[in-house]
Amino acid sequence: MYKFDRGNYEKRMEWYTNARFGMFIHWGLYAIPARGEWVRSTEEIPKEDYMQYFEEFDPADYNPSAWAKAAKEAGMQYVVLTAKHHDGFCLFNSQYTDFKSTNTRCGRDFVAEFIEAVRAEGLKVGLYFTLLDWYHPDYPHYGDKIHPMRNNPEYGNENRNFDNYLTYMHNQVREICTNYGKLDLLWFDFSYDDMRGETWRATELMDMVRTLQPDVVIDNRLEVSGEGYGSLATGNPTPYHGDFVSPEQMIPPDGICDVNGNDLIWEACVTMNNNWGYHATDHFFKPAGMLIKKLVECVSKGGNMLLNVGPDARGNIPDESMNILRVIGEWMKKNRESIYGCGKAGIEKPDYGRITRNGKKLYFHLFENTIGPVPLTGIKKEEVKKIRYLGSKAEIPISTSWVHSDYPDIVFADLGPDPILPDEIDTVLEVTLK
Repeated sequence: MYKFDRGNYEKRMEWYTNARFGMFIHWGLYAIPARGEWVRSTEEIPKEDYMQYFEEFDPADYNPSAWAKAAKEAGMQYVVLTAKHHDGFCLFNSQYTDFKSTNTRCGRDFVAEFIEAVRAEGLKVGLYFTLLDWYHPDYPHYGDKIHPMRNNPEYGNENRNFDNYLTYMHNQVREICTNYGKLDLLWFDFSYDDMRGETWRATELMDMVRTLQPDVVIDNRLEVSGEGYGSLATGNPTPYHGDFVSPEQMIPPDGICDVNGNDLIWEACVTMNNNWGYHATDHFFKPAGMLIKKLVECVSKGGNMLLNVGPDARGNIPDESMNILRVIGEWMKKNRESIYGCGKAGIEKPDYGRITRNGKKLYFHLFENTIGPVPLTGIKKEEVKKIRYLGSKAEIPISTSWVHSDYPDIVFADLGPDPILPDEIDTVLEVTLK
């Protein structure tokens, strides 16, 4: 039986806390109606009407190598694909259902191809797997909080056997933990109301996963959803505790700590627009500069960012997302050292930006310039070995100007007379301490 071990936990989390930046991919049948991944629930679509998308699904442009390359070029270090979302459709060849990609027109195991492509790019590979299933006959229908047939009394639960469903769900988790080689990350989704913990036979499930994939990193959603921290935060982790906290569509104001004040590992999962799955009319995309700054914010608070793309029904990542990824990638090529392996600096956030840290290296992220030399608060002049622009490695002298003579205990960096910063999104100063 799996038991929490702090040493083993910290060892398996090393790559994850070093990576800091990953790609989430939500993709499935819902790309055809193109109104988001929850379309069957929000529009209360009966199974019979939803099956038209299963019959039609044939993504001729599906090329996971292109997805993996886009992630790598954007500076991401791991990629997580929705092997199965709430509609129950499987992107892998499960022996326990006919509702799977190998039974569609294309006849392909998308998970197998995805994993091969991501590994080929040298990235860590993860799979998302939902605990819910709106397709399975033994999953609660009428009266469930979110099932598409929740308001239809014709879909009562009298003859449904939830234990049968749990066995089915566990069998599919065993498949993805057995048939596709080593997994680096397993992203369960999600618990709600009384559907949490042992309702999922979570101890049994986690014991199986840890036996089959002893090094896999797992989120906390056997216990919670996008809200809630899970039992690791209580100081008394359950056998099915999550390895990290998974805030959704927000960045914690001050990072996340357990009841004893110790930092917890966390990851903010974030959409580029307002939907996870492809939505044809949702063009409310966050600017690339904003997402770069939010990535920096996550790292400065000790967290990761998992940034989502929702490919269309042909298998293409939308142009808006690709353009954003390219801009992020250009910034990451020059500034990745301020992200990878970095975390909290232990210094109060400056007005002009954020600070990340990796050992003796402090990275001052300038989102805007200052009037006069830049104050590098939290360090002393005698501690500074050198200051460089991270993007060019050009030397930055310590200022000796009279304008800051009233602040002798603060180190000021002299960026010269130009008020325009070299990088309009985020100019990074690398401060090496002695």
